Amino acid sequence: MIEIMKGLPDNVVGILAKGEVTRKDYLEVVIPAIEKSLKRNAKLRLYYDLGSQFTGFDFGAEWEDFKLGIEHLSRWERAAVVTDVAWIRHLVGAFRFLMPGELRVFTTAQISEARKWIIAP
Repeated sequence: MIEIMKGLPDNVVGILAKGEVTRKDYLEVVIPAIEKSLKRNAKLRLYYDLGSQFTGFDFGAEWEDFKLGIEHLSRWERAAVVTDVAWIRHLVGAFRFLMPGELRVFTTAQISEARKWIIAP
């Protein structure tokens, strides 16, 4: 399940993942939120919280995430991924070179630092 976080600046899409994230979550929640923000902003920042309630992605969600990233490749300014899940930390690190903007991975203990970084000028 995906929730869009409230209280972030207009150019930041905040995503909170709980349980298993599915393709349906991407199609109904994530993609519309990203596209809405891109209509108002030239560049996008993404705050993705995969905290203690996150259990995984189904294949469809992984595919939609990949397609979304590639489709808007030049418009990603900054992304913060918050997680203690080791395989996600490694995967983000391995594919960091694909993102033209800044990408940082934070632990859940660094959540305050991640939020400050994603909204900083």
